[in-house]
Amino acid sequence: MFAQITGYSFAVLVLTGVFLTFYFDPSMARVTYDGPYGPLQDVPVSRAYDSTMELSFEVRGGLLMRQIHHWAALIFCASIALQLLRLFFTGGFRRPRLLNWLIWVGLFTLGMVASLTGTILPDDMLSGGSLLLIKGVLESIPFVGTHLQRFVFGGDFPGDVIIERVYWLHILILPLIIAGALAHRRRLVTRQHGHTRFAPGSAAHRLGSHHVTRARAAIVGAPKAAAIAMFLFTCGVLALLGAFVQINAIWQFGPYEPGAITAGAVPGWYMAFLDGAVRIMPGWELDVAGNPLTLAVLVPAIVVPGVFFTALALWPAAEAVITGDRAEHHVLDRPRDRPARTGFGAAGMTFYGLLWLAAANDQIALNFHLDLFAVTSFFRVAIFAGPVIAFVITNRVCHYLTRRERHEAAHGRETGRIVMDAQGRFSEIHARPDRPQAAIDSPDHELATTAKE
Repeated sequence: MFAQITGYSFAVLVLTGVFLTFYFDPSMARVTYDGPYGPLQDVPVSRAYDSTMELSFEVRGGLLMRQIHHWAALIFCASIALQLLRLFFTGGFRRPRLLNWLIWVGLFTLGMVASLTGTILPDDMLSGGSLLLIKGVLESIPFVGTHLQRFVFGGDFPGDVIIERVYWLHILILPLIIAGALAHRRRLVTRQHGHTRFAPGSAAHRLGSHHVTRARAAIVGAPKAAAIAMFLFTCGVLALLGAFVQINAIWQFGPYEPGAITAGAVPGWYMAFLDGAVRIMPGWELDVAGNPLTLAVLVPAIVVPGVFFTALALWPAAEAVITGDRAEHHVLDRPRDRPARTGFGAAGMTFYGLLWLAAANDQIALNFHLDLFAVTSFFRVAIFAGPVIAFVITNRVCHYLTRRERHEAAHGRETGRIVMDAQGRFSEIHARPDRPQAAIDSPDHELATTAKE
């Protein structure tokens, strides 16, 4: 279902994006705002900002479309992240689905870039903050950073062409690549290796064999109806969010002015881990052959995400090499049955989550009346200690759960019922774990057993 939500969110993004392109002008030419929003009357703004304000306040349904578009971008990235977690913890990335895993990793990166370019287009204060961060990241690249920054911005920052360049990247290039990746992923699933699933006995044991049979018949027997229902449900949720939950209110931020900055503003959740890494990184800077090497930006903004996503993409190959398991797998693992993998997954989530929280270090300090430097120092320590603690705890929990299952299989499950025998001794009744016969007799049972072997 996460894959379906991803595809349907992308469809909503395309439909609302087409609507928005009819009214948005990606020009940085200066005009004077004369729209209905009073606080900005006679304020010099760019044509991009002015057209976005016109779209929000004067075009019928314009603000609703803007907000649905923005929420769809957030849900798109979130569903990809959840799909990656699902594949990772259940082993859905193993042969023959390695390419499918790489597509999802690539889609997450593309979704982040596409969403970031979308927030740049209105040319408001948040847009300017994102552009300023991009400028700093480009300039931190050794030796070629300054030349690269001037090439991207067409001269001195911010220049007068960056919005138009980002516009075509956002509405044409990135959507075509994402659409191609989603189509290829769909082709892999439908024509080559199909969907993964858990062993049927485990699902039947949890829900009852009759529930599993009924649910499978409902889904497999009417795929088009289920797909249409899921699409309508996704559209409905996005419409409700766009109608009732305000987001990206550019009139409150105002147009971008070089040298100014917003207070208490953070990027979209998908970019927050980069912002957090930049905030907690010490201000280190070296001099290499007469050129400054700004580690305070280079490490958190380029090295950390580069290593993180590279490790994510190469994990299937690394696991296959370490475990020596290169067989094809069509049945998913339970996370508890792979304690090392589950522990590393928990460690990665902790690492990502701490960086994500660090993006709000100033808000945490303000709202909880803490010292900002103390909060930053906490995150600098926690980013190294937290993943280790998460790995150890998760690994032990998985081992405990598997030991308990083996004990129940050997001695039976505790029922809490105490009986007294003829000699007056008390003992507890243990119930033997039983497997549903419907699951054992099903045709899928043989496939699951073969795949495990």
